[in-house]
Amino acid sequence: MIEMAVCFPIFMLMLLGIVEFGRALMVSQLLTGAAREGCRAAILDGATNSVVEAEVITQVVNTVGCTAGDVTVTIVVTDIATGNELPDLSSAEQRDLIELDISVPFSAVSFGADRFLSGNQLRGQCAMRRE
Repeated sequence: MIEMAVCFPIFMLMLLGIVEFGRALMVSQLLTGAAREGCRAAILDGATNSVVEAEVITQVVNTVGCTAGDVTVTIVVTDIATGNELPDLSSAEQRDLIELDISVPFSAVSFGADRFLSGNQLRGQCAMRRE
């Protein structure tokens, strides 16, 4: 009984850590998938920043289970000829690089008491060339 009283809290703490780190890895993979889908939408003709951001946020909210306010989407368009950043997807030309970065705070997706990874951001990234 004494062994159980000493070992059980340590065992439960380890189990909670395993669950939390597993959740963090799963969410980061879901964010990478959402970034890939958003990047694919961004490289097509007629794409705009607002449409791509809305699509990505909807996918993250539906798959990860956080609120839309917790999702941060950053779109960077780089001109292939000059290497300069462009202001919007609508000004991108063929072969320009489009990078999408999604981040969600771990506290928004945590199952537990936020003890292990509190204060950290989970991220998903993707980059593709405009078609």
